[in-house]
Amino acid sequence: MIAQQVLNGLVLGGVYALFALGFTLIFGIHRIMNMAHGAVFMAGAFIGLFTVRAGLPIWFALPVAMAGAGLISILVEVVAFKPLRKLALADAELASIISSIGAGLIILSIGQYVSKTETMRFPFGTVPVEAIQVLGLRVTMLQLLMLGVACLMVALLAYYLYRTARGRQIRAVAGNYRAAQLLGVNPNAIFYQTFFLSGALAGAAGVMVGLAFNAVQFLMGEPFLLKAFVAIILGGLGSVPGALIGGLVLGLLQSLSAAYLPALLVDAVIFLFLFVILMVRPDGLFVQSVPESATKRV
Repeated sequence: MIAQQVLNGLVLGGVYALFALGFTLIFGIHRIMNMAHGAVFMAGAFIGLFTVRAGLPIWFALPVAMAGAGLISILVEVVAFKPLRKLALADAELASIISSIGAGLIILSIGQYVSKTETMRFPFGTVPVEAIQVLGLRVTMLQLLMLGVACLMVALLAYYLYRTARGRQIRAVAGNYRAAQLLGVNPNAIFYQTFFLSGALAGAAGVMVGLAFNAVQFLMGEPFLLKAFVAIILGGLGSVPGALIGGLVLGLLQSLSAAYLPALLVDAVIFLFLFVILMVRPDGLFVQSVPESATKRV
């Protein structure tokens, strides 16, 4: 049933893509690695879970989780990254990684305290458990939800970045920070926008993963942070289309490997594929020109 596994891989890859898109959006604009992104992902899952447990439907809990994760991401920007912008380049790059790790640990500690280190679950029936047959494939309501959310989020992000004035400002700052500033672009507004968008995408991915495995716990974001690295390196650092393709490829690889290979070899296949791609295309599938470093911005 290769076709069924391909479908499963596309659904999983869509979630990976949402997570990786938020991660690469920050890197593409700021040229920094936001190591707190996995913790924001986890926070979004918890916000969605508690919203559903309060008696509200999943269609309401999802935007609430996205908004909450987006605001947490802005808080990470204000606390962990904004004070470092005036440092010299060599100091700021390392300091931003360390600072974001610290911010992530604080969020993890809060998640650990709230959950009491227990794995928490969505109430039964949050998403209908029925399945339908489409062209001989078994498709569950949850898979349709996950695929629909992923497609909708990607489409809205693409529209925002490429069809709106705010999106043009974001791309201008990513291309040349100083030129954009001379043309009247407010850099702080752009920073807050990108961090909010990044957090919102992570929050949506967190809710989808929590529903898929019916498990939400405070360490759930760390494995996805590693997978996000794989996705964005496959696609090309800083490339939004690359993160999308990288996430889908990663999901397909994981699904097919899990179906036809021993479980212990799944990660080996993924990283072997990454190694082969980097041997052929060291810059990833979508080469992204390196803009002016955000850490030089004063």
